[in-house]
Amino acid sequence: MEHRRLSAIIAGRVQGVFYRANTEAAAKKLGLTGWVRNLPNGRVELVAEGPQQALEKLLEWCRQGPPLARVTEIKESWEEATGEFKDFSVL
Repeated sequence: MEHRRLSAIIAGRVQGVFYRANTEAAAKKLGLTGWVRNLPNGRVELVAEGPQQALEKLLEWCRQGPPLARVTEIKESWEEATGEFKDFSVL
């Protein structure tokens, strides 16, 4: 199965609502590797690697986010996986 890399910038009410912790849990449940972090401009950045189908499920989850989040926009890009990550973490 081909592994891919998803990079995404998530905008909206995504900081201070447990977005990163819930993203980490969702990514780990899907068996993905990578990281998620807050950006100074109030957005969240995500880089994840794994099977295409699992990444698409994570992206679908990111569109909704945890209960207190309000996602207004996601800018995504896809690349070949590098295999550089051992697990998924919050930075």
